[in-house]
Amino acid sequence: MPRTSRLFEVIQTLRGATRPLTAEDLAASLEVSVRTIYRDMASLQAMRVPVEGEPGLGYVMRRGYDLPPLNFDTEEIEALRVGLAMLARTGDTALERAARRVVDKVDALHGPSDWLVVAPWGAPRDDPALGCVSKALLRDAIRAETKLELIYVNGDGLWSRRVVRPIAVNYHIECVMLAAWCELRSGFRHFRCDRIERCAVLAERFVGQGETLRSLWWDREGRGSLAKAGGPLRHNGVNGRK
Repeated sequence: MPRTSRLFEVIQTLRGATRPLTAEDLAASLEVSVRTIYRDMASLQAMRVPVEGEPGLGYVMRRGYDLPPLNFDTEEIEALRVGLAMLARTGDTALERAARRVVDKVDALHGPSDWLVVAPWGAPRDDPALGCVSKALLRDAIRAETKLELIYVNGDGLWSRRVVRPIAVNYHIECVMLAAWCELRSGFRHFRCDRIERCAVLAERFVGQGETLRSLWWDREGRGSLAKAGGPLRHNGVNGRK
């Protein structure tokens, strides 16, 4: 998480707290080290954000401090709530956590809206305890243009080792697909995330190639048909062209 975003999260967390929060509490909530929280608190206090407290005792936000309001109308806020709730269907636990943080920010300004209910059923969750590949890892590799080594099992139960250049993540109703340039097949392939048995980040990168590969992939898949279908995926990625 970028530092500026983390500082914003610290402020929001303290604003919603009903008791002083220790550095350990904040570190666990934001998934950073306690030392990072100490540095963040020093930075906030240096910027004259009204955070009171000190290490070992806990921190509180002085009453009356607020952030600029979100300028959304009623339907825009409801669209945000529904869209964020639907992230539960992706099985992407990192995005789900981010969505909950956004909802907390909306609730802090506009109050909760528990009458908008979205069923969470969808793609399998990327729970490491179940051996599922982390979708956050895939997204990180796409942004960093880093190659991945996959151990992949196709629909017939046959496994293969692939070195790929990941270029996109496709969220579908019942599965999530990784689109990538496969070095074994010398072409674009789609891999169901729930069939990736193992995923390792390699030291080798493909810096500067990601945008070009995505453009070629979009042209190959057909932008018009993909837009109508709701996302870039052909059935051949599911039914055996691996």
